[in-house]
Amino acid sequence: MTTATPARPKKNTMTEEDVGNIMLLEHVNVQVPDQQVATLFYLVGMGFTRDPHMMVGLENMWVNLGEQQFHLPTNPAQVLRGHVGIVVPDPQSLLERLEAVKPRLAGTQFDFVNRDEYIEVTSPWGNKLHCYGPGEFGSLTLGMPYVQFDVPRGTTPGIAAVYEKALGAHTSVRKGAEGSSAVVQVGLYQEIVYKEGDNVEPKYDGHHIAIYIADFSSVYKFLSERGLVTEEPANHQLRFKEIVNPKTNEPLFTIEHEVRSLRHPQYRRPLVNRNVGQYLEPRRVGNQTVMGAVM
Repeated sequence: MTTATPARPKKNTMTEEDVGNIMLLEHVNVQVPDQQVATLFYLVGMGFTRDPHMMVGLENMWVNLGEQQFHLPTNPAQVLRGHVGIVVPDPQSLLERLEAVKPRLAGTQFDFVNRDEYIEVTSPWGNKLHCYGPGEFGSLTLGMPYVQFDVPRGTTPGIAAVYEKALGAHTSVRKGAEGSSAVVQVGLYQEIVYKEGDNVEPKYDGHHIAIYIADFSSVYKFLSERGLVTEEPANHQLRFKEIVNPKTNEPLFTIEHEVRSLRHPQYRRPLVNRNVGQYLEPRRVGNQTVMGAVM
């Protein structure tokens, strides 16, 4: 009697189904010195929605776009060293709104250019947004699919390595004509990108990003053992800002991370997003002029 040789287990080829430890990139925080100008740019021009539940005073404004936000505390302006990728429902309507607010933003750094693939928008204080239409990032129709930071040459392998070791993320290093990029997978449809380049602005002014992670304790252990925690855990979150080579502890790039566990009360809080195409304009009903909704 012979015994059949057991079949070899199939090689796992389903890595595209994996997500990694970082579940969501929730917000980008940049200070603004003038809430009225911020309202004109982010709400009227860009078409985003002010959060009606949180930070409704003059000291801060939280701005909703899909599942993500901009946090805009009132203080001297901060500028992200790179750009934020945005998906908007209707790029043509965006261009029309930006053209409409242009006269009222004269004298600031506000600008926009239609580059066909995307609309490059500059905020009144110099922050760059690359705005795409639906279909560029899967089924996303409104949101923040990525944030890209410009980093010095030679840093991307170390940046990718520390995200894998410290944060349990899935990463890759992509080669391009202008240099390599460290790409960090976030949840189902987002990325944090670190792109190498020349003449990178070295100054860091304190802006930050907020992420949610599943395995909080391992991340804390890695960071605390290396003295990288800048805010000890409280309210289900910690902070760090130095990205270092995991082997040598050599600093590679500075960007504060607000790292939240999935137990944080803000995790996937439903965000109010208005239909920017709905507004009121006068119309005639009999002998009277009334305000009516226009879609």
